[in-house]
Amino acid sequence: MKKILALVLVAASCLFAEVGMDNDGKVSAYLRGGLEDVDSVKSKLSAGGFSILSSSAVNKSGTLTSVVFTDDALVSMANKKDRGFMASLRLLVDNENNQISITNPLYFSKAFMQDEHDKATAEATLAKLTSIFSGLKDSKDKLKSKKIKGYHFMMGMPYYEDMIKVAKAGSSAELLESLKAKGEKLIFSQKLSEDRFLVGVKLGKETSKFIKKIGLKNATVLPYPILIENGKAMILAPKYYLAISYPLLKMSQFMKISSVPGAIEKDCKKLFK
Repeated sequence: MKKILALVLVAASCLFAEVGMDNDGKVSAYLRGGLEDVDSVKSKLSAGGFSILSSSAVNKSGTLTSVVFTDDALVSMANKKDRGFMASLRLLVDNENNQISITNPLYFSKAFMQDEHDKATAEATLAKLTSIFSGLKDSKDKLKSKKIKGYHFMMGMPYYEDMIKVAKAGSSAELLESLKAKGEKLIFSQKLSEDRFLVGVKLGKETSKFIKKIGLKNATVLPYPILIENGKAMILAPKYYLAISYPLLKMSQFMKISSVPGAIEKDCKKLFK
């Protein structure tokens, strides 16, 4: 009888678990849903009050498309020093796995906003997404809620705050203009304030292939984000950004892409030269 009761309680907890929320002490990194085409997801996001920043293929065959989107609430929340990486979210149209995958605002707000995590805004954004896309489910990629803010892959690996400077100039506007001169390498540019911009860039062809080795399902890591503020261009340390975006990543997988973090940093620095 006790075993039956326990099974009933487990089933009930799963039934009433809220998608994307803190369930049993863990938060999913992504919201997974049935496959829709790019035009459909862009239309739904726009109708739901979001602005589309970009839509770009992240693999050679074009079977993976990363749609970057935002709204005023996200921009307002993220328009703070070193917090601009949270100014937009990503949706992956994944024809490889026949699904869409959306970055969970609650998970990434905990990671990217750190002590300034705005729970109310993150949960309101999550509610908007679950109302726009029916049938969303939590991904298997999860972390314990209390560990997300101070997450690092393992001892000696970087934390959120260990950002890397990839360029410096007299002003943020000057850095942005140098990126615009790179043409198609600049995938999107998002203005947060007069001195703060979040941009997404296209990495080198060889560098970008890492998603094949550690998982196409989480290819929303591309285009790679760069935060420009106070005349500096900063990236999240690749060893942190990849690890927080792939919370199920194993050391054996990380070793397969051991040269990628350095290649990402090199690619980003090259864009400003």
